[in-house]
Amino acid sequence: MFSDFSSWAVGKCWILSGTETGCHACRSRAFQTCSVSQESGEAPDIIHEEASVILEEMAHRLKISTVRFFAFTLTKAFKTLFQHICVNEEGIHRLQQAIQEHPVVLLPSHRSYMDFLLMSYILYTYDLALPVIAAGMDFMGMKFIGEMLRMSGAFFIRRSFGGDKLYWAVFSEYVKTMLRNGFAPIEFFLEGTRSRTCKSLTPKIGLLNIVMEPFFKGEVFDVHLVPISISYERILEESLYARELLGVPKPKESTSGLLKARRILSENYGSIHVYFGQPVSIRSLAQDKVNRCKYNLVPRHIPRKPTKETQSFVTDTAYRIVRLQEDSMVLKPWVLMASILLQNLEGLELSLLTEQTLWLRGLAQSCGAFLDWPDHTPSAKVVSSSLALHRGLVCVSGGRVSLVLGEPQGLVTPEEALFNRAVSVLSCASYRNQILHVFIRPAILAVAIHNAASSKKDEVFNCFSFLCKMFSDEFILCPGDTVQDFEEACYLLVKSGSVQTLQQNIVVTDRGQSTLSFLNGLLESFLQGYQVVCQYFCEEACDSLTEKQYIPAVRSFAVKLILAGNLRCYEVLSSDMQKNALAALLRLGAVSKVKVADQVTLKVNKLAVNSLEDTLGGRLPTQKAVLARL
Repeated sequence: MFSDFSSWAVGKCWILSGTETGCHACRSRAFQTCSVSQESGEAPDIIHEEASVILEEMAHRLKISTVRFFAFTLTKAFKTLFQHICVNEEGIHRLQQAIQEHPVVLLPSHRSYMDFLLMSYILYTYDLALPVIAAGMDFMGMKFIGEMLRMSGAFFIRRSFGGDKLYWAVFSEYVKTMLRNGFAPIEFFLEGTRSRTCKSLTPKIGLLNIVMEPFFKGEVFDVHLVPISISYERILEESLYARELLGVPKPKESTSGLLKARRILSENYGSIHVYFGQPVSIRSLAQDKVNRCKYNLVPRHIPRKPTKETQSFVTDTAYRIVRLQEDSMVLKPWVLMASILLQNLEGLELSLLTEQTLWLRGLAQSCGAFLDWPDHTPSAKVVSSSLALHRGLVCVSGGRVSLVLGEPQGLVTPEEALFNRAVSVLSCASYRNQILHVFIRPAILAVAIHNAASSKKDEVFNCFSFLCKMFSDEFILCPGDTVQDFEEACYLLVKSGSVQTLQQNIVVTDRGQSTLSFLNGLLESFLQGYQVVCQYFCEEACDSLTEKQYIPAVRSFAVKLILAGNLRCYEVLSSDMQKNALAALLRLGAVSKVKVADQVTLKVNKLAVNSLEDTLGGRLPTQKAVLARL
């Protein structure tokens, strides 16, 4: 399925030049210029000049000589860093056909800085049109490198527009013009930013709204969305991500920083798998879901706010694409091993690790995992090879395998020692997280079975539904799919022989005890993390707590619990988990935002928060009261 290779052409688009056929861009520009002029009170000529400056700052400028130089440099770097870069060639052929027929939008997963370089490199290698890539403004500040990226197809956008209507108008028209012209694929990341945890992030739909609008308005016949899954055997930024999650500021993108990072060229980062999925037709998806006739009532060049129906369709499509990305992720043996080691922080025998890895391989395959396990290679050799590649995270001593918990030399404070151990655990967790999409529904069901008041299917479903609501910011759980997810989870556990459904009861089999124990363990850190946040709000949060103060305060609270021996879960220190827990409490109404003077503070309903904490801990008599108190 995958082909191994080693070895990037985009035109230039100027919205304000009015060169598009039919002058649609000119009319749109004129309308939006007048609109912004009326709102701001500035003359149209001034607005037009400001728009030109924005466009000059944003636009890509292709230069084929730069593209060739970049390709040559990347070839050298990739050969040094990676053993293999594997691509499914049937996906490349599907993409080639799609580009010839309709405008194409490439939607890769985003786990590393390497992603956008890799995408352009692959398309260049296969002699396909280079994508026009939405890149953060941070990269533009990199001397020499920023301009090279611009001349290789990147266009630069702000991380936040801050209500700047002119900037939004220029940006959206720029993207739509490139899409309508269809001379090259457009590429952006649905997740908006790199996932520091290597879990899929909740999709951002702003750019997806923009690329769908030309179809809704009948300006293009169809748009093809291509989900792309990029899987790394070893991630270049693994320790950097862990430190960011623990509160260390992200290093600023700079050319000097890039040159300093060249020491990574001496490391082995294993293999990469890039899977180009089946192009998804917006026209087919929208049939019977979006009434495009409404768009005929307003001239095409006049922007219009998406209807509720359209927003729902775009959101559903975004989740569908992320699920497709997840389904095509290629998992390596180390992902299985990391999942086991995190449930055995004290370590375990190498022979036992090998045995449990083989058991987990079978369970993962029965749940539909896309595993890359070497054929005709002894299991012991597969395990030892993975341990060698990740020797910075694990050590083997006396036939026993354990995580390297980063104990520093010399005198250190307890907090510093804790930080170093947490870096190792969070780095390992980033690999465990790569398999969570395979097990998340059965794992939530396993927790629901454990926490439910009885084995009755309705009771278990109620608990399952509650957990899905609580964790909807943590995992990709499509809105409105709770019943479908529950049935899928039941099917997978029955298929694996872990449970039986008898007379509307869900009964755990003897064989299923170990499976459900493992699945419960997968979610244990998330359950504990959310409980710690609830505990903090009930015991220590002050009335004037702001969102900016929240993460340092919760982290400090968790550190105290760990140092006191009351908590052993280092993943609780992750800022990503803390943000998701707050989002869940806000969504469920247990915490609310209150504006006092010019400051937004968090108001806590301690009764509701306490009920949620009890429910997460399996103390179910309060579960029915939870929703009533929210």
